[in-house]
Amino acid sequence: MNRYKIIINPVSGRGAGGRVVTPIEQMLREQSLDFDIVLTERPWHAAELAQQAAASGFDLVVAVGGDGTANEVLNGLMLAKRAGNKSVAMGVLSVGRGNDFAFGVGAPRDLNDGCRALAQNRRRVIDVGLATGGLFPEGRYFGNGVGIGFDAVVGFEALKMKRLGGFPSYIVAALKTIFLYYRAPLVDIEYNGQKITQRSLMVSIMNGRRLGGGFMMAPHGKTDDGLFDLCIAQQVSRAHIFALIPKFMKGTQATDPAVKTDQAQRVVVTALEGVLPAHIDGETLCVEGRQLTLELVPRQIEIVTLSSGEDAS
Repeated sequence: MNRYKIIINPVSGRGAGGRVVTPIEQMLREQSLDFDIVLTERPWHAAELAQQAAASGFDLVVAVGGDGTANEVLNGLMLAKRAGNKSVAMGVLSVGRGNDFAFGVGAPRDLNDGCRALAQNRRRVIDVGLATGGLFPEGRYFGNGVGIGFDAVVGFEALKMKRLGGFPSYIVAALKTIFLYYRAPLVDIEYNGQKITQRSLMVSIMNGRRLGGGFMMAPHGKTDDGLFDLCIAQQVSRAHIFALIPKFMKGTQATDPAVKTDQAQRVVVTALEGVLPAHIDGETLCVEGRQLTLELVPRQIEIVTLSSGEDAS
């Protein structure tokens, strides 16, 4: 019988993680699973717990929280793999603000459905990104995406909101950021043997499809195709940013002449003037970065999902 390590972030989703401990325990018992539950106590604790679980022989580690919790568990499993431990599968039960990683890999949105999926144990293998630079010169893995510029500042502003959560908090934060983050940095963007030099409002490097709970940065993205999906927006007027927001919500931004989309396995972004604010799966990668290198590592982690190859859209 498979052994499941359930890592719950009790403060995710404004405390929703703490409120679902007992219901999740009951649901998993109903599925007759062999599981152990542990709660995180500090930043990066989920990564440490996941790494320990892999070393202790657990077959599957489940992140219960939002994108930050999933990112930490992913990093813990990748670090354990690098250390020579056996490859351990990952599951996700979503109780966070955006849950964009879960959306991209096809994890069920409903907790009950999620627990049933864990029992069914259908898996698919996904690619993983590695970001080097900013606060992580040694590198940090990511499952969903890295955002540089406007969308990073949107995430930072959304985290400051105490009364508003979920996708609405990102909408309000985006409107606020239009007035906070207007002059885009001059950057070099290098990939596929080419270099783009321009003032870039935003550079998104996606393994998944969505950011902020509803912005379709890579509407056709796949987490197992061996490629990042890139979305690069040049500096535009405030009025133009307002016009872009609904396009990103619909995933039609590629029709706008200010937006370039492409695919690549490796991307290097360098600030020539200004700095690079950036997030990694919704967590701070840097506030004033100078250079970031993003590399895709193909077929790294098995994910428990709805069914093989199915997504949650």
